[in-house]
Amino acid sequence: MPDRIFMPLCALVALAMIAFAMVWPQGYGDRSPGPFGSTPLQQTPEMKALIEREKDSARRSDQRRQREADAAAAATGDLAQ
Repeated sequence: MPDRIFMPLCALVALAMIAFAMVWPQGYGDRSPGPFGSTPLQQTPEMKALIEREKDSARRSDQRRQREADAAAAATGDLAQ
C-alpha cells in the first residue's frame, strides 16, 4: 500500500481512537460524558440497594458460620483461629 494512502489512513484511525477514548466509559462505575453516556446499572438506586442487601446477607452468614465454628471448637476443646 502506498504511503500516500497509508499515512492518512493511520492518522484517521488514530483520531477515531482518541475520539472513542474521550466518550467511552472507563469502568463499571464511570459514566461517559453526555450526551453519549447513560447511568450504569450498578449506579441505579435499586441496584445499589440490592448490592447492599447482598453484602449484609453475606456478612451475617460469615458471622453465623464463625460463631458455629467457635461453638464447635469450644465443645471439642479446640481453639479455632
